[in-house]
Amino acid sequence: MTALIRSTVFAATLAACALHPSAHAQESPATNPLYRVPADQATPAQVTEMQQRLLDWPQLQRYRAENAALAPAAPGTKRVVFYGDSITEGWGPSGSDRFFPGKPYVNRGISGQTTAQMLVRFQQDVIALKPALVVILAGTNDIAGNTGPTTQAMIEDNLHAMVELAQAHNIRIVLASVLPVSDYPWQPGVQPAGKVTALNKALRAYAEQQGVVYLDYHTALTNKDGGLDPELASDGVHPTPAGYAKMVPLAEAAIARAQAR
Repeated sequence: MTALIRSTVFAATLAACALHPSAHAQESPATNPLYRVPADQATPAQVTEMQQRLLDWPQLQRYRAENAALAPAAPGTKRVVFYGDSITEGWGPSGSDRFFPGKPYVNRGISGQTTAQMLVRFQQDVIALKPALVVILAGTNDIAGNTGPTTQAMIEDNLHAMVELAQAHNIRIVLASVLPVSDYPWQPGVQPAGKVTALNKALRAYAEQQGVVYLDYHTALTNKDGGLDPELASDGVHPTPAGYAKMVPLAEAAIARAQAR
């Protein structure tokens, strides 16, 4: 490929990345200056960031330094990795006392990620950390189409692969339901409520088949429309502190069940 063709392809891809909202899904104009920025109007810093997003699609660099600096789990403690997208990231940084005070929990959530991206980084962001248990929560961004059209079977395949990788490394698993959602602000018209319910039904059956703990957030949080009430998620997707407060005891109970098996 000639330099001219390479530069043309990059410019076209950069423009698509800048103009398509799903490229920065779950991030609004108020929180991400790259949202819907025309490529010819991007600053050098924005171009650099967009280029990095293209070059590191699964965001392998995101936790690389933190992983390298992470000390081994203290004797007598069982490390738990929370693994997912922005809903997981929203718990707060590793060691946060906001929701899980004093617990040896490590957060490896990345906003906007789909199960395909999570599968690519599972080795470095879960297995290499040598946890006793992983809590996997993912799938809503796949339904939103963040990395392109995705079927339920594709989502299930990626989640099954993560479960099987954890099992192969003697890591116990909590497989969480996808949270309720009736609309995506960044991708309206998807009508996700029924798709989420169908996926969760399949995940529950798979968890039972594999003998892993299924964490049912959906039943506890859903409203009559199959979504989240504003007090639990102001944008209908991302939990508020009140939403996370309802999730905490569910997560803790699931972790305790998995550790007791």
